Amino acid sequence: MSAPPSLLQPLQLLLGDARLSVQQLPECDLQLWLIDIDNMQRAFDADETRRILAEPPYWCFCWASGLALARWIADNPQRVRGKRVLDFGSGSGVVAIAAAKAGATEVVACDLDPLALAACRANAALNQVTLGYSGDFFAEEDRFDLIIVADVLYDRANLPLLEHFPSRGREVLVADSRVRDFEHPRYSRLALLEAKTWPDLGEPAEFRRVSLYRAQR
Repeated sequence: MSAPPSLLQPLQLLLGDARLSVQQLPECDLQLWLIDIDNMQRAFDADETRRILAEPPYWCFCWASGLALARWIADNPQRVRGKRVLDFGSGSGVVAIAAAKAGATEVVACDLDPLALAACRANAALNQVTLGYSGDFFAEEDRFDLIIVADVLYDRANLPLLEHFPSRGREVLVADSRVRDFEHPRYSRLALLEAKTWPDLGEPAEFRRVSLYRAQR
């Protein structure tokens, strides 16, 4: 199966020898177009590093919190079944796809990055599910039953978003492995999960412990 040109060509502008391959996620029935593991086995030169830092291709990895939340949804389909769901900061689309497969009535993948939305489309087709797409969370109406969020709080500048998520959905689930001093009056920890980024980046063990937080309006 050939990688979608809409994803491969931009990735190769960052890394000339980059390849995408269909990869089966560990302990999960989902497949995604992800960067080939061989691309991670060499050192990047200065120009490649600069380009990657300027335009990080988050969408070509399945980050630990996203994988953990996707697995949790698969194990708890009643949490999304029959609901209208928005996946904020979708990246590869792994959590949105898990929600669709678990029986959500509607799932909207929302991401500012057009390449992430292109990855969501390719991965939705790969997993034979239908998603909606949005590039602007604040343009969405307050009509969702559930907002799902994974791997967004790595940048502490995003913490204020926690206040806004309930403005578009009656319930919010946030998966995070980075914030160790998480305190917010609207959110309580629902579960402690375990996962690692795929392809494996060899991240420290502390980043494999994923907390799942829940808020209700």
